Amino acid sequence: MGAFLILILAVVLVAVWAVSLYNRLVRLRNNREQAFADVDVQLKQRHDLIPQLVDTVKGYLTHERGVLTEITEARSNAMKAGTINEKIAAETRLSTALDGLRVQLEAYPDLKASQNFLDLQNEISDVENKIAAARRFFNSATKELNVATELFPSNLIATMFNFRREPMFELGDQRAAAEQPPKIQF
Repeated sequence: MGAFLILILAVVLVAVWAVSLYNRLVRLRNNREQAFADVDVQLKQRHDLIPQLVDTVKGYLTHERGVLTEITEARSNAMKAGTINEKIAAETRLSTALDGLRVQLEAYPDLKASQNFLDLQNEISDVENKIAAARRFFNSATKELNVATELFPSNLIATMFNFRREPMFELGDQRAAAEQPPKIQF
């Protein structure tokens, strides 16, 4: 009878342990999704500002229509993206398109001096900073989930219940530019 009781106790302890690991994985997945929801709010603000930016710049950029078209298409794709991974890819493309516009704008000092454009540029810059902060929080939550899905023994539960390594919200093509030291000219 004592051995049977020990066996039942061991089974109950293993079950409690497994449920605890599963609940931790669920909590981490939900934290990641919440973190992306915070990123999504900032991305929505950026999406709302882009048409204003395109309209403001349209009159000045007569030769660079392709840049404006690319931004418009990238924004549209970003707004249509369904999953977190699709949104990450679409937003990376949109960020790259916006960087292309920033490069083109250097050739238009009149536009850069326009108060409307300056206000809009400041607002977009503020949103970009908020996106960066939310992205850092999202990546932290993703890292926690990834570590939990890979470490033993929680990886056993993760495998059984289809938890998997999730991608970070990285800079994509912008990484190379971000890793370059700034050029300072006097």
